Amino acid sequence: MKTVIKGYKYRIYPTVEQKELINKTFGCSRFIYNHFLAMKIELYKIDQKSISYSRCSKLLTELKKEKQWLKEVDKFALQNSIRALDTAYRNFFREHKKDNTNQGYPKFKSKKNNYKSYRTNFTNNNIEVDFEKNQIKLPKLKWIKCKLHRKFTGKILSSTISQVPSGKYYVSFNVECEHKELPETNKSIGLDLGVSDLLITSNGEIFKNNKLTYKYEKKLAKLQRQLSKKQKGSKNFNKQRIKVAKLHEKIVNIRMDNLHEISSQIVKENQFIFSEDLNIKGMVKNPNLSKPIHDASWSELTRQIQYKSEWNNRTYHKVNRFYASSQICSNCNYKNGKIKNLSLREWTCPKCGTHHNRDINASINILNQGLKDLESVI
Repeated sequence: MKTVIKGYKYRIYPTVEQKELINKTFGCSRFIYNHFLAMKIELYKIDQKSISYSRCSKLLTELKKEKQWLKEVDKFALQNSIRALDTAYRNFFREHKKDNTNQGYPKFKSKKNNYKSYRTNFTNNNIEVDFEKNQIKLPKLKWIKCKLHRKFTGKILSSTISQVPSGKYYVSFNVECEHKELPETNKSIGLDLGVSDLLITSNGEIFKNNKLTYKYEKKLAKLQRQLSKKQKGSKNFNKQRIKVAKLHEKIVNIRMDNLHEISSQIVKENQFIFSEDLNIKGMVKNPNLSKPIHDASWSELTRQIQYKSEWNNRTYHKVNRFYASSQICSNCNYKNGKIKNLSLREWTCPKCGTHHNRDINASINILNQGLKDLESVI
């Protein structure tokens, strides 16, 4: 047994009064974030100095005296808003020193953003969960009806209340709990990530790519055309916007469910797991590949394999991205440069005569190289 932090997300059904207070908290959290971001920007322009989190917290206490309506909402939500700003600010300057242009400067939060959230902390039993009555208690909101489809045991650290673009409300908990590790196995596996097929393993198993973006693109295009004809800001516009958001939500839910099933199966069956360290950010710049790569969600799949491996004492290792896994014969190690052509799905080694399926051969090479990498470390 080991202690891990797990996330549990549930849909909540707040009353009209609770919705009003939740929306007020969203607004106050956004106001605090923007208020102190403006202060940081102004201070940096004048004196080239920043303002610390602790100083912002003290100023928040003074601000509450001036703006009494800030006292109506959860105090932890406002504190966490300042903390989120401080983290964003630190991340920007840290990455800026590394010449990383992908980390943007913190932006002002917009009221028009259809995804809203705030985070609150657990203290003095201010957050409770009743699995029998299907309800939860949150600071300021008291008891809220909730669909508790999964039980958990452990210490609640924090909770995040969110409203997604479809208008639904959710709560997610960070829970410190005991995790029973999976039994050890002597199996190892190499994984080749693909587009036509999502995942090809070194033992020949193929996980199909659902290609959800392509499956629903006609329906999505129709809904978006209807949305474009509505007057922006009208009731009909909002109704149509919610229809589009619900379809996007459906696509994401199906994709995530499929990825969780695949990653859980791989981690359950194998002790050593290897895949390529792909340069996904670079690959999606190719206009012919960007859509299928985003649809496949390689990053999310490898992220799930990573944390599930850590939970269960598995070894997950990424092979160097410059390793030519597709070009090397897994039988005799002959390198065939002609295989750079992606249209060649099968090939025969000119040296040993072994016939290869391109993807299965690549996954076997990834497995062999991954085991070599581990041996060199040991």
